[in-house]
Amino acid sequence: MKEFWIQVLAKMEPRVKRAHFVTWFQDTAVLSKKDGLLIIGVPNVYARDWLENKLNGELISAVREVDSAILQISFEVHPNLGLADDKRGVDVKTLVDGGHSPRKVRGKQEVRLAEGVVSKCLNPKYTLQNFVVGQDNRLAHAACMAVSASPGSSYNPLFVYGGVGLGKTHLLQATGNEILRNYSDKVVVYMTSERFTNEIVEAIGKRSSKSFKDRYRNVDCLIIDDIQFLANKEMTQVEFFHTFNELYDNGKQIIISSDKPPKELKGLEQRLTSRFEMGMIVDVQFPDFETRLAILHAKCREHQVLIAPEVLEFVAYNVRNSVRELEGVLLQAIAQSQLEQSTPTIRSVARIVKKLNKIDPLAGYDEKGDDRTVARSPDDVLSIVCKYYKIERDYLVGADRHIGIMRPRQIAMYLIKQELRHSYEEIGRLFSGRNHTTVMHAVDKVLKTLRKDEGLLRDVNALKMEMGM
Repeated sequence: MKEFWIQVLAKMEPRVKRAHFVTWFQDTAVLSKKDGLLIIGVPNVYARDWLENKLNGELISAVREVDSAILQISFEVHPNLGLADDKRGVDVKTLVDGGHSPRKVRGKQEVRLAEGVVSKCLNPKYTLQNFVVGQDNRLAHAACMAVSASPGSSYNPLFVYGGVGLGKTHLLQATGNEILRNYSDKVVVYMTSERFTNEIVEAIGKRSSKSFKDRYRNVDCLIIDDIQFLANKEMTQVEFFHTFNELYDNGKQIIISSDKPPKELKGLEQRLTSRFEMGMIVDVQFPDFETRLAILHAKCREHQVLIAPEVLEFVAYNVRNSVRELEGVLLQAIAQSQLEQSTPTIRSVARIVKKLNKIDPLAGYDEKGDDRTVARSPDDVLSIVCKYYKIERDYLVGADRHIGIMRPRQIAMYLIKQELRHSYEEIGRLFSGRNHTTVMHAVDKVLKTLRKDEGLLRDVNALKMEMGM
């Protein structure tokens, strides 16, 4: 059915504006095709409403060109469409041409978009597609999608507010990137309020206020990050007020972010805050546990690393301040595992989290038991290995020769020999009375394999850290 839907989309693409096509058909799929009824899955209610109200007739026509037996279409919302694990949806960006490459300013993280117009570089990693959507940011994401499809007409101005490190900058830059993908000829300027202030001060100093006014009143989309820093800067507020009016009256898109809603901003003129309230106001809240966990999984895929689910759950549960801190803990864990060639564990990650938050106790972790000399006996080693590999002790020391048991058993023998210095005979007795030559073979095999198997090296180093070695 996916091939059928791709054929339909190919028919629709030349009939619809590129921006609308990319926005509203992204990650759609055919759910069912039976008895003349075609059921189309869409990722959100906004896409459903748009397709039903705006493109229903065109879509039926395109569908019947591919299969004349279809008489009716309907839409169902499936939020999982577009997620990495759901392969049903179609990435429509692969069906259309596009691309926009503004000129880079040498030596600076800036681009020159038009004569005299300079913008901070939009980070290409920030997209609306890789922004992890949860209950706490769904409305903000949907508003940005709508703005990127029809800049200047939907939700203008768009005011995004929320605490530090919750994803406002990601949304703003992603919206700018999406507008440029949809409208390659648009001039999109992204800047901080501090940069805006500096340019006004510079223009006043050079007596070139008119050129400044002309410069920023001729852009198609102006994105200002952290507008709260305009507080008590009267000249900057006056100039921004006039720039805002000029852009708004000409149907140009304005996107603003702040740490508070307009009514709570101190030090800003009322005529400014009242204009912020003219459009759409959306907040980005700290994500719930499930969304935090989804963010961690997405970042692991981005960095191409595998981390145990229970470790990610531990991080998601214990980091409760910002998404930025959540990502920071994960990046530190990845860096530490690469430097030490070990696999991240709850113990190693707990130390990272504790450095960032020394006050709150960690859930799911016994801090009193965090002793670097925990493994004092073979029993301690066996317990640590069993917990690490999630196997029963009876299987580890028993006669089972399954490959899933053999490797942990050999590693346990190796650790007891190398770290606790027990004899081969003593180790053999621990493992159901095995011959000392069997233990020698296991230890020797681990030693040789460590030189060429990075996965084994990471596991052994992680176990040593758990042992306090």
